[in-house]
Amino acid sequence: MKKDKGGADGSFEDRLNAARGKQGLDPRPKSPKDSGGTGPSPMGIGLRVGVELVSAMVVAVAIGYGLDWVFGTRPILMVVFVPLGGAAGVLNVWRLLAPKPGR
Repeated sequence: MKKDKGGADGSFEDRLNAARGKQGLDPRPKSPKDSGGTGPSPMGIGLRVGVELVSAMVVAVAIGYGLDWVFGTRPILMVVFVPLGGAAGVLNVWRLLAPKPGR
């Protein structure tokens, strides 16, 4: 099988955009600025922050409770996993709201 190195057929991006055009699909915008949008709304960001925090805590409590049930060590492991879940939730929120390089 012969590999295409960008010869007569064009680059991969050109071929991908042509295939998407044939199927009636628009190329994906690279950023909200390219798509003409203003980016995520403050309410959307707030809801995502809440979901990130709550889901991290729910997963941590479930893991702690499950391990306590398996090993019969109630509530030691749940007490250990709750701060870890809180830290994971805060880390996810930090990643969401931290300034991105190049902006």
